[in-house]
Amino acid sequence: MRAVIVDDEALARSIVREYLEDHADVEIVAECADGFEAVRAVNDLKPDLLFLDIQMPKLDGFEVLELIGNEVTVLFVTAFDEYALRAFDVHALDYLLKPFSAERFAEALTRARERLRRPPASPAAAAAIRRDPAAKLERILIRNGPKVHVIGVDQIDYVKAEDDYIGIVVGGRSHLKHQTLGTLEAGLDPNRFVRIHRSTLLNIDRLERIELYAKDSYEAILKDGTRLPISRSGYSRLQELV
Repeated sequence: MRAVIVDDEALARSIVREYLEDHADVEIVAECADGFEAVRAVNDLKPDLLFLDIQMPKLDGFEVLELIGNEVTVLFVTAFDEYALRAFDVHALDYLLKPFSAERFAEALTRARERLRRPPASPAAAAAIRRDPAAKLERILIRNGPKVHVIGVDQIDYVKAEDDYIGIVVGGRSHLKHQTLGTLEAGLDPNRFVRIHRSTLLNIDRLERIELYAKDSYEAILKDGTRLPISRSGYSRLQELV
């Protein structure tokens, strides 16, 4: 098994490395100190196994999983037990709570070997990662090959549905993400983002005015001059917020 160790603490990485010395069938192909490095390593090296911390700078462990999907078997290695249920929601194989013993580590590796001998499961969409419904997104991650774009939600002008993708428009530039508009909408603050059309989600901070351009038909005029159609139900929702 080809493994990548991801933890922002050098000591924690060294413990995993030390325990792996007793398992000759595991080769460490990379060590990473943050989430960006982890995504790059998975993309470039295609490991079988990822030892992944949760609380890290730049990207946390769950954000890493959102970007890599089911490309690799994941063993969470963390000092915080409150993330255990969510870890299994996102199909992590095991959850090693620091400090853990060599025996507990060997047990997790046995499970990994069994998992890797089986045919891969059907991919779980990154958008299906379960979140606390009360916790609203503060940033959106978009993977483009080895690169990761991090977009703060306050930067978004509007979002358009484009077949199986959404186009997140920031400063006139659209960033494509493989996700449904409804899934993204559920993670955003409804007091800031409103569905003005079945295919359009608007950041109301960008709204300049609403214009009637035909009988019972309206357009949203944004501060940069962009014109977006408003459906009847979208007009009602807008009226409630502005």
